[in-house]
Amino acid sequence: MSQNEKFLQLIKKFPNRRNFLQIAAAGLGHAWLARRAQAQSQVRIDKLNVPLLNKAKNCIFILLSGAPSHVDTFDLKIVPEVTPTALFKPETVNGMILPTGIMPRLSGMTSDFRVIRSMRSWALVHNLAQIWAQIGRNPAAALGDIAPNIGSIVAVEKEAERKPSDVLPTFLALNSNQAVGSGYLASTYAPFRTAPATSGLRNTTNPDGQTRFENRYNLLMQLDATNRLNSPYGRQMQDMAAFYQAARDMTYNPLVEQAFQYTAAERAPYGNSAIGDCCLTALKVLRANAGTRFIQITSGGWDDHANIYQENALPNRVRTLDSALAQLLTDLKSNGLFNDTLIVMAGEFGRTVGPLSAAQGRDHYVQQFCFLAGAGIRGGKPLGTTNATGSASTEFGWLRDRDVRPEDIEATIYSALGINYTSIRYDDPFGRGFEYTPYAHEDVYGPVTELWA
Repeated sequence: MSQNEKFLQLIKKFPNRRNFLQIAAAGLGHAWLARRAQAQSQVRIDKLNVPLLNKAKNCIFILLSGAPSHVDTFDLKIVPEVTPTALFKPETVNGMILPTGIMPRLSGMTSDFRVIRSMRSWALVHNLAQIWAQIGRNPAAALGDIAPNIGSIVAVEKEAERKPSDVLPTFLALNSNQAVGSGYLASTYAPFRTAPATSGLRNTTNPDGQTRFENRYNLLMQLDATNRLNSPYGRQMQDMAAFYQAARDMTYNPLVEQAFQYTAAERAPYGNSAIGDCCLTALKVLRANAGTRFIQITSGGWDDHANIYQENALPNRVRTLDSALAQLLTDLKSNGLFNDTLIVMAGEFGRTVGPLSAAQGRDHYVQQFCFLAGAGIRGGKPLGTTNATGSASTEFGWLRDRDVRPEDIEATIYSALGINYTSIRYDDPFGRGFEYTPYAHEDVYGPVTELWA
């Protein structure tokens, strides 16, 4: 029996959602659970003494929602009379066949990134799999409903490192209105959601001027102080006070303007696109070095069930991504941020292989890719290989000798940031213990350290 088969048998032994609901008390509301968790001031954390990669200070996580076709991008497979080779112009670079016709810049930067080809999703439903990618566990399993975003765990862990001058949120979400929030954790650790714009952040100035704004704010603080400082009404009022202060720190602040505003000249190299604007903003925010450590970017539209090779479908979308991501990598290097920043990019799953469907598209499929760069990752050849069609892994490329899963990517992010992925927090609403990476204590999941080898 292979390691992959043993792994699949092993995970069947762990409790599923039905088992959990039989144990949990009925009628417990989400809001009540959150309040109960937030009321606990002391958090006990158990963790194993495991080696950590500790390679990065920052992480940029790019979710390609809708799920891009792996066999038309980073695990290109040529299907005779199907693949538009004249358009794709496939070439082998560092052992990777890439569509240089629609990915011209990244194809010339293979030494800067690594692609995991032996990765598989657990689910084929968009919303479920997208949440799974953001929380590193089954959303339908125990604690899945209240699991924090990976970025929220980063925010908790990096809170002690924040300096008084750090005015930007630890967790920033760009074009990610549907990003998973802080779960059962305090809202302080929720993603700061915004959409990039040349004018910068909205509502950081007041139409009546700075002096009038300052007077109003100071009056508000005087009137509400007894309700929000050591509030008799509980943690929620104190959280609101923290939000007020954080927002105040970002108003009339030249550093904030510099981080979020950009010119047409700055925007152009990134492709004048939504994903390009996100990548440019991510660069500027990290360059500001004002507290942000985890940035989630969402780029949608990858659900190519029909007419996948039409110019306005996958080809144009890949070109747009190519311009944005290649420029981000280039500018991170030129600004001295590349080695300190882990870039992770994936969809929620992959797409069907071989001939196209009757609608000339590709449907949902579990095999997928994950793109990683920066933080000292050894670029070049891919990690893992797939069969001739791209339907399954033939070589896994890492010590665990099985498919890489979203939980392993989660553990990799934590370990790279110096966060112990085996940590279990005992402040969850049910007192079960919230695992940063599920079953890490049993060594079921763990970081893909071979990316650095």
